[in-house]
Amino acid sequence: MDLAKILRTAVMAAAAVSVTVSAQAADITGAGATFPYPIYSKWADAYKTATGMGLNYQSIGSGAGIKQIQAKTVTFGATDAPLKGEALAKDGLVQFPMVMGAIVMVVNIDGVKPGELVLDGKTVGDIYLGAIKKWDDAAIKKLNPSLTLPSTAITVVRRSDGSGTSFNFTDYLAKVNADWKSKVGVGQAVEWPVGVGAKGNEGIAGNVAQTKGGIGYVEYAYAKQNNMTFAALVNASGKTVKPTLAAFQAAASNADWTKEPGFYQILTNQPGDASWPITAATFILMYKQPTDKTAAADALKFFTWAYDNGDKMAEDLDYIPMPENVVKLVKDTWAKDIQSK
Repeated sequence: MDLAKILRTAVMAAAAVSVTVSAQAADITGAGATFPYPIYSKWADAYKTATGMGLNYQSIGSGAGIKQIQAKTVTFGATDAPLKGEALAKDGLVQFPMVMGAIVMVVNIDGVKPGELVLDGKTVGDIYLGAIKKWDDAAIKKLNPSLTLPSTAITVVRRSDGSGTSFNFTDYLAKVNADWKSKVGVGQAVEWPVGVGAKGNEGIAGNVAQTKGGIGYVEYAYAKQNNMTFAALVNASGKTVKPTLAAFQAAASNADWTKEPGFYQILTNQPGDASWPITAATFILMYKQPTDKTAAADALKFFTWAYDNGDKMAEDLDYIPMPENVVKLVKDTWAKDIQSK
């Protein structure tokens, strides 16, 4: 694992936070989920080159992003834990999906290469419950009969901040591990039974890379960019799958975006032989009646550009672009609900 690359990723994220201090007033301001930070950063660079308009995005976690939009300190908030219709109505917010991606398990085990280790949901849940403590535990060995696993203690790494990635990860565990569902449950922040806390996807990636025996959960772009060792997973159909764009797309194809207000959709543990089991969408939050309508209009121009021009950039980072029919529904929602002129 290239620790230097991981540290650079963390520095980039920190820079995204600090840049708000010196940002020009014309820049678009947003804050929230670390899950989409790699693609938002890539889109922002390309958009500034194309238009001269900057994007000032603070990669601080979904919980903090929701708080910032509620406090009206940014033009948009970003969250991987979508808000229900009643919460959106209460605060006068509009919610829409921007892109989809996937959460993977990353590990630091001597002699194990990316994709070699196989885990299933029950086993991951038992690891995060503290019931499985070593890499040569019988449950892990049963899933990996051809791997030589060391008797190394497992160091669980989990988020210390309010996190949409944690929301989707715990939602998955609650669906596949009955003990997790009854003892811990689902949330952006839960009472973790064991583990070392780290802030953001960047923090988990860096911590696992530095810890022999470590395991953590991160958005796939962080694992791919930093050459981390990821695990294959057994999906809802009982098939072992590796994290690939095709597997993420297979899971995303099950989404029904019209079912609930605010495009509310959870994509974990989807059926299908090819589906990756921990797939998620990331969402934008904006006010129906923004305080600064010009800023809101500028943000919508950026999102329009990203929808229309950003698919290839998203796929290059193994994110899943929103389908054209969903993009049309989102744009119709803007025209109807957001007063940006």
